[in-house]
Amino acid sequence: MNANQIFSGTMKFMWLKLAFNLVLGLVITLWVALCIAISVAINSPVITFIMLVFGVGGGITVYQFAKHYIGYLIKAGHVAVIAEAAVTGVIPPNQYEYGKTKVKTRFLTSNVFFLIDNLVSGAVKQLQRVVGKAGDLLGFIPGIEAVVKIANIFIEMALGYVDECCLGYTFNNPQEGAFKSATDGVVIYFQNWKELLKSAAKATLIFVILMIVSVLVVFLPLFAIFHPGTVGTIVLLFIAITLASSIKIAFIDSYMMITMMVKYLQLAKTTQITFSLYDKLCGMSAKFKKLFSKGQEEQTASGIQTQV
Repeated sequence: MNANQIFSGTMKFMWLKLAFNLVLGLVITLWVALCIAISVAINSPVITFIMLVFGVGGGITVYQFAKHYIGYLIKAGHVAVIAEAAVTGVIPPNQYEYGKTKVKTRFLTSNVFFLIDNLVSGAVKQLQRVVGKAGDLLGFIPGIEAVVKIANIFIEMALGYVDECCLGYTFNNPQEGAFKSATDGVVIYFQNWKELLKSAAKATLIFVILMIVSVLVVFLPLFAIFHPGTVGTIVLLFIAITLASSIKIAFIDSYMMITMMVKYLQLAKTTQITFSLYDKLCGMSAKFKKLFSKGQEEQTASGIQTQV
């Protein structure tokens, strides 16, 4: 099953992501608007500063809390369904229930999922900084620094989806502990990083274009209808970015994630893990070392002896 088929077949999760982010964006917008209204009504520099702190700080707190306890679990359920479809070619009929069950079974608690996701993401970024220093090799070319900076922006964007790839691998390998399979998943990524980033480049370019178009499509009609002043323009732009971000997270991010996961899981099938890489990667990344240690502890607790 290819990426486009999985994208259309798991649309339920995208609508759920859209609804979640729109509600979250509305709550934060109302909170910020309330803080602004209070500061304008009282017209005091001190109150304005306090309301600014409450508005920004409260908005960030609500966003982080909701993303941590709801958004991540929606993503995990979607990853579980994508992993199943990519390997078996069949999308589970009851996707929400399937995703919820797989996440519970695989990670037991949400805190385990959060920890693994954080370690995988951190390890991949640390390793990429070491192996992806194209500028060091091409430094003799005039003006190459600007090209490398642009390339690194694309790489960083693409890396945002690698943790989902590795987590998808853990869902497809239930015979191993969650930390151990996530460790193997990072090694598989490292062995194929050039191929994966190459396939991600096109999708990332599409992502940037669609994000810009999304903001303009929402903002320009609002601007044409309301003809706001300076403050109104800023408010409308904020609303446009919020709406466009919700669309981006629900649909554009999901498409990028599915594209990367399908390619990754295809490569994982034929990749023979080079076991000597474990020690090497531990020396290159503190996050990977911690992930690897957790995997070893997991295996020791299960009475499994391995040689690396």
